[in-house]
Amino acid sequence: MTLLVTGAAGFIGAYTCQALAARGERVVGLDNYNDYYDPRLKRDRVAELCPQADIRTLDLTDRDGLAALFDEVRPTRVIHLAAQAGVRYSLQNPHVYVESNMVGFVNMLELCRHRGVRHLVYASSSSVYGDSATPPFSEDQRVDQPRSLYAATKVANELMAHTYAQLYGLRATGLRFFTVYGPWGRPDMAPLLFARAVLAGRPIEVFNEGRMQRDFTHVSDIVAGILGALDHPPEEPVPHRVFNLGNHTPVELERFIEVIAQAAGRPARKVYKPMQPGDMVRTMADTARAKAAFGYEPATPIEAGLPPVVAWCHDYFGAAA
Repeated sequence: MTLLVTGAAGFIGAYTCQALAARGERVVGLDNYNDYYDPRLKRDRVAELCPQADIRTLDLTDRDGLAALFDEVRPTRVIHLAAQAGVRYSLQNPHVYVESNMVGFVNMLELCRHRGVRHLVYASSSSVYGDSATPPFSEDQRVDQPRSLYAATKVANELMAHTYAQLYGLRATGLRFFTVYGPWGRPDMAPLLFARAVLAGRPIEVFNEGRMQRDFTHVSDIVAGILGALDHPPEEPVPHRVFNLGNHTPVELERFIEVIAQAAGRPARKVYKPMQPGDMVRTMADTARAKAAFGYEPATPIEAGLPPVVAWCHDYFGAAA
């Protein structure tokens, strides 16, 4: 039985392919290797983490190409991680988010429905909670006030998956990721931005004057949650569920920077800025539902997870990057 992973060259996708291969799964991946960030990083990531992976170059909006791929490999399960990411970028390039996150997602739903896929696991985001939720964020809280178009597309994905589950019995599980970090991460996210800046002696832009908290979650804990959800498909009358995957431990942004500086062995130069449009002040995951459903138990504090990130940035980008 073949398992299809979309976004397989992405940060979470490559680690997921690595974990699936380690347990003997037959995996086929796809990725469009776009230039949202340097495609060389994506190819280097794949070469390091999952060098034997069968990853096809394909875009989510290519309906005919996707259909041909499904007909060729006949996946029985799909882990859908491909999407246009980034909150701030969605303020500048909204059409990319509609094409990838909306059109691309309905293409996947249709193929899963018509090709008899037994379980679709897809990536959502903690961004869906927006202004309407109160920490700790629980899956029962409202998600109807997103702060960015990116977040709105993720809310829409959850509604679309629920509709397909209700209408066609497609078993689907949505996973709301909370600020994922680790070696080989995305260079547009705070962990790598901060680590590279500290290593190079450049100042860090700290938004909202530093008064922010994030539920930073190590990629190994996220992958464990993905596999746990994959192995426990929903069985309810409407077979669609949504889970938080976070660390359940919000960290002050100042503390996060302090741990990076300690790992880098040099002080952080900080430039305080006002709040950015689309950002959230605080995130915190209530993970009780995931723990009850498949034993999800994040185990990596930033004090253990960040030093390898700093070391990887030093080695990959160079100390003066």
